[in-house]
Amino acid sequence: MVTPLGLEDIQIRDPFLLTVPEEGVHYLFGSTDADPWRPPATGFDCYRSADLRVWEGPLPAFRPPVGFWSDRNFWAPEVHRHRDRFYMFASFKADGVPRGTQVLVADRAEGPYQPWSDGPVTPSGWECLDGTLHVDDDGHPWIVYCHEWVQVVDGEVVAQRLADDLREAQGEPVVLFRASEAPWVRPVQHRQLPPGAQGYVTDGPFLHRLATGTLVMLWSSMGESGYAMGLARSDGGVLGPWEQLPDPVWARDGGHGMIARTLQGDLVITLHQPNRTPEERAVIRRLAETPDGLRLLTD
Repeated sequence: MVTPLGLEDIQIRDPFLLTVPEEGVHYLFGSTDADPWRPPATGFDCYRSADLRVWEGPLPAFRPPVGFWSDRNFWAPEVHRHRDRFYMFASFKADGVPRGTQVLVADRAEGPYQPWSDGPVTPSGWECLDGTLHVDDDGHPWIVYCHEWVQVVDGEVVAQRLADDLREAQGEPVVLFRASEAPWVRPVQHRQLPPGAQGYVTDGPFLHRLATGTLVMLWSSMGESGYAMGLARSDGGVLGPWEQLPDPVWARDGGHGMIARTLQGDLVITLHQPNRTPEERAVIRRLAETPDGLRLLTD
C-alpha cells in the first residue's frame, strides 16, 4: 500500500512543477538527495499529485548510468515538454570538473531519464548551474543559466542558443545581467572567493511571459533576510535589456522558484523553504499577473 504524502513529508530543494493534463496529474521534481552537498549522489526522484495536496512517491526519475561523468551535486532538475518528449535540464559536478547543466530525455514525464547531450551544454571551463529552457517567439530554444559567483565573484545570468534538438549549445554566451544590479541583493563572503572579496549570488533563473507580452524572470540571491527571490523584466525578449524590480518577490529564507499552471488553469509559484538541509520543503502559492509583473495571492 502506498502511503500518501503531504509537502511537509517531502525533503526537496529547487522544486519544479510539471503539469500533464492528459494524465490529470502534476509532477514535482527537485534536488532530492538526502545530502545534496556531498558525494556520492544518488539521482533525482519525483512525486505525483492530482490536487497539489496529496502526493505519491518517490518515483525514481533519474539514476546515473554506469560510467556517468558526475558523482556529486545532482541539483535543480527542470522538466520541459518539447516536441512531444520530456527534457530534463539538471546541474552536475565531478571532482576537478566544473559544474554544468546537462540535458536528459524521456518519453514519459516521470522518466526514466537518460543523458541526451554529450555532457554539459554550458561552456567548458565555466562553473555553471541551474540551466532553464526558454523558447522564444520564433520557436528558437535557449538555455538561460547562472555563471557561478564562486568563479566570477559577481554572479551572472547568461543566455545561449540551443540546437533545435536541444543536444548542444550554438553561438556565444550572452550575459543578461549581474547579481549586483538588483537593489535587493546583498553581498556574501565565502572561503572559495579571493581573500577579502564579497560575492553576489545568482541562482535559479526561470522565464515566464505575461499576457501583456512582457518577459519576466524569477531568480534567487541573498537579500536582507537571507535567501530570497526577485524578479527582472524585459520588453525586448530574452536578450533584454533586463530591468530589476527593486523589491524581492519572496524576501525571507526561501527561493529557487518557478511558475506553472495547474490542471485548473491557476498560476502558481513554487520555491523551497527553509534554505537548510535537511529541513527544506516545497512551497506552492497562487500568483496573479500585474502590469509590472507578478503578485503573490494570500489564499
